[in-house]
Amino acid sequence: MESPIDVVRRFCAAWSDHAGVDVLAAFLTDDAVYHNIPFAPVIGREAIADNIASFIRPGPPGIVDIDFRIINIAANGPIVMTERVDIFTLPDRSFDLQVMGIFELRDGKISAWRDYFDLQQFTSRMG
Repeated sequence: MESPIDVVRRFCAAWSDHAGVDVLAAFLTDDAVYHNIPFAPVIGREAIADNIASFIRPGPPGIVDIDFRIINIAANGPIVMTERVDIFTLPDRSFDLQVMGIFELRDGKISAWRDYFDLQQFTSRMG
């Protein structure tokens, strides 16, 4: 079985490789929890896939693409921490956002994913 760091690296690479929602959702357990702090958590693989599809879409005001660039990554057993720069591509521009991500893995899949970032920075850059 892959190490937790390897799974998270592949998950982040899938974002950067413009993988579809189905590919991204395949990394998650059926009961996964995605908490994009400070928003409410999203529970379940299907709900998370729907959530991702709601903001990754062509045309205004959608986000065309997000590239996850890992700066640092560390693990303690099934818990993986990432320091990332996420590059958001909009129809007319792109911007960087510093993100700390925590991933919990179970049986080789992501069972919990929490991202921490500056919401004011994100909203001001989204325009």
